Amino acid sequence: MPADTKRPLTLRDVSEASGVSEMTVSRVLRNRGDVSDATRTRVLAAAKELGYVPNKIAGALASNRVNLVAVIIPSLSNMVFPEVLTGINKVLEHTDLQPVVGVTDYLPEKEEKVLYEMLSWRPSGVIIAGLEHTDAARAMLNAADIPVVEIMDTDGKPVDAMVGISHRRAGREMAQAILKAGYRHIGFMGTKMPLDLRARKRFEGFTEVLGKNGVEIEDRAFYSGGSALAKGREMTATMLERSPELDFLYYSNDLIGAGGLLYLLEQGIDVPGQIGLAGFNGVELLQGLPRKLATMDACRSEIGRKAAEIVAQRLEDPDAEIETRITLTPTISYGDTLKRR
Repeated sequence: MPADTKRPLTLRDVSEASGVSEMTVSRVLRNRGDVSDATRTRVLAAAKELGYVPNKIAGALASNRVNLVAVIIPSLSNMVFPEVLTGINKVLEHTDLQPVVGVTDYLPEKEEKVLYEMLSWRPSGVIIAGLEHTDAARAMLNAADIPVVEIMDTDGKPVDAMVGISHRRAGREMAQAILKAGYRHIGFMGTKMPLDLRARKRFEGFTEVLGKNGVEIEDRAFYSGGSALAKGREMTATMLERSPELDFLYYSNDLIGAGGLLYLLEQGIDVPGQIGLAGFNGVELLQGLPRKLATMDACRSEIGRKAAEIVAQRLEDPDAEIETRITLTPTISYGDTLKRR
């Protein structure tokens, strides 16, 4: 078609190219009705050659929904969420549903805006990170009348369904392991708590157990921005210069923990004899370190899979009885930086 006469392709174009009626073309493209294999092959070949893409927005007007699942996460730079997205995609790729991603940068007001825009497209479901939202965002989720799955966290009450771990429990269990290993002079490094609510819950669980055992955090440092090895090195050097008596460093994520480990090894410090270390998330990056950092798996891929399964099952059979409040159990990996006793 000449450039100056370009126009949107229609069913009629595919009908004329394949030699069948527009109704038959529609049946083939929607995978509906009784159409012979030969006709189906001819129609699909013609559509592919023309570059025709069905207008699903128009087709969705009757049902008021499109086959999209809104997935709203805090960050794409954080290594946690790509694995969650992979888990979601592994389930949805076997359905007619497609995930579409919105990013909030851990900002409640941005989450509200992203949610508003995505719901305006009338998706078939929502998967959203966290249980804490603005009043306006929670009102939109309640009024959406579609499956809503809040992920990553189960320390709270969901709007509809939730899949994740208890971050308070994760913090408590790590504190118990550290105390059992004999460490008593503990420093903490992590993201700024008002922004990373799940890290705050782990910190609350962590300090709760320490307090019950007569131990307090002796030094702490917080940062904003993406998790990075360089940030971990810098924070670790600063903290140990300020508090050289520390014998354990607990990081809110593995990336800054890995940076801390590299710094300590460069300084010739005995890990875990002189100083023990632990992070959180169990990211694959740990496999390439000189020593394996102690950490706790956040069940990221499984969270994504189970959240997508809830959405898909609810859409397939709204009356089916399925589990909608799923708390997964992460386990501690002691690695080479946390003594076991």
